[in-house]
Amino acid sequence: MLTLKKYSYLIAMVPLLLPPLLLAAGQATDLVNLFSWGVPVVVFGIIPILDMLLGKDSLNPDEETDVPRMVGERFYKAITLGWVAGFAALLVWSMLELASGTFSLVGSIGWIVSIGIVGGLGINVAHELIHKDEKLETRAGGFLLSLVCYAGFKVEHLRGHHVHVSTPEDASSSRYNQSLYNFLPQAYMRNFLNAWKLEAERLQRKGQKALSWRNELIWWYSISALALAGFTIAFGWLGALFFLGQSFIAFTLLEIVNYLEHYGLHRRKLENGRYERTGPEHSWNSNYFLTNVFLFHLQRHSDHHAWAKRRYQILRHHDVAPQLPAGYSAMIVLAMFPPLWRRVMNPRVEAYYEGEEHQLA
Repeated sequence: MLTLKKYSYLIAMVPLLLPPLLLAAGQATDLVNLFSWGVPVVVFGIIPILDMLLGKDSLNPDEETDVPRMVGERFYKAITLGWVAGFAALLVWSMLELASGTFSLVGSIGWIVSIGIVGGLGINVAHELIHKDEKLETRAGGFLLSLVCYAGFKVEHLRGHHVHVSTPEDASSSRYNQSLYNFLPQAYMRNFLNAWKLEAERLQRKGQKALSWRNELIWWYSISALALAGFTIAFGWLGALFFLGQSFIAFTLLEIVNYLEHYGLHRRKLENGRYERTGPEHSWNSNYFLTNVFLFHLQRHSDHHAWAKRRYQILRHHDVAPQLPAGYSAMIVLAMFPPLWRRVMNPRVEAYYEGEEHQLA
């Protein structure tokens, strides 16, 4: 089963292939402008259906026999690093297609949305990479984030979110009864500003100035600026619109995922004023097989937060972890409709904190 699952992770490369495949299908059927919207249809329509058909997978690798072998296999690392190169190439190719006049106005919007969703899935790849110790991986993750103008995630996620997750101090942890549309503005602004604050504090501890070449955010955002300049010089206003548009869609998708991953879950405040240690019970999880291989086991989010450096292929299911009623793809759609979201999720949060209702405040 683990061998089968190993090669199933190649499914995670499918998002990079979807735009050219959908474009080819559109050209073959003379429905290019319809097929330009194909990526959201696949990700948020077809995948949730396949999740239900293929079912769940709660199998964990054996810590003594499987984990050491799986960590040492280069196959898993090659997929994530290959994803970075593939997305960079996809961005350029997608812009060339847009500039060629292939699409109508509606088709062009669909194309930008589709590439942005692929970029959002790419942020998940970057997330896997920035957690690692090897410089090649962390730099590849930072580069990918720069291609969607969200380099601050590299700093804030590691030094902010993982420290304050499921507490009021974390802008990426949604509160009980908070709507997605209330959550998103705070996530955009607070996470961006906190990234600069955290990096300035790091440099200050070393006796260095925040506005210096040692500030990694300056380097990463410089790559974003260069990419924007390159697209603008080569393709004019359309190039700028494409690059910024796909970036906005990408990091918005990331923050929607953040919204659902910790909705309503709180680390209990102890008598000494500190919060309890992060555990499997502080993240929502899902064991639907297809979305898990599609997202590099992101849905086993509790194990990731409890042991942040574990590689995606060895992340584990925990029985004590709260479970979502569907995979992330379906839950993202549900989150866009706050009344339905609350109807589905609030009873689950309330049941989890039964007898401790003060935790919901």
